[in-house]
Amino acid sequence: MSGHSRWSTIRRKKSAADAKRGREFSKLIRLITIAAREGGGDINANMRLRTAVEAARAANMPQDNITRAIKRGTGELEGVSYEAYTYEGYGPGGTAILIETLTDNKNRTTAEIRHIMSKQGGSLGESGCVQWMFEKKGVILVNRADAGEDALMEIGIENGADEVAEDGNYFRIVSHPSAFDKLRKAVEDAGIRVENAEISMEAQTQIRLAGKEAEAILRIVNALEEHDDVQNVWSNFDIPDDVMEKLAV
Repeated sequence: MSGHSRWSTIRRKKSAADAKRGREFSKLIRLITIAAREGGGDINANMRLRTAVEAARAANMPQDNITRAIKRGTGELEGVSYEAYTYEGYGPGGTAILIETLTDNKNRTTAEIRHIMSKQGGSLGESGCVQWMFEKKGVILVNRADAGEDALMEIGIENGADEVAEDGNYFRIVSHPSAFDKLRKAVEDAGIRVENAEISMEAQTQIRLAGKEAEAILRIVNALEEHDDVQNVWSNFDIPDDVMEKLAV
């Protein structure tokens, strides 16, 4: 199970659109820019860019914004230069936390991430302290009300899925990143609505949390995700859907 994937889905549903959308657009623009810088501006040849552009379109970002972000990345337009940094640390109950950032000032970002972690009851660790617990995977979430397990299993087997399993109110389709695009297209072509689709850092083991520890880890994730430089927060917590629904803000 992936607490992070379900938490992201629940948070998106409960977001207050206007203020959140501005922050979301800013993060997506950074993601598109650096993907284009590192892999080129052709979305058909650059999977990372294609995934970022599709996320931007799903968030209803205007095409002009997307085009400008790509051109900044390829150098056709001037813009701020962002660098990617990953921070690692610990949360309540021994949970592992990975924090992916894009920043134009590493020193500032490091200080601010450290402050957020310590204020919310977490701690930053050394590079490599928890990353070994995670593996990069393509993850697609489908609401159980929108599809049957047999149909998704068939699609998964035919299109390179490593796993199709129940996960609370969802079915999770997990694959190697190279099969991610093909799988998502196959699900959508079958007329099945995709609730969430992302290249995720999936934890090899989960830590079940409840009560105060569950509240604390979600406060940490919330605070980190609110930071403008933070692109993704991954963790190995496992919290029941009904608890996450109540704690979502």
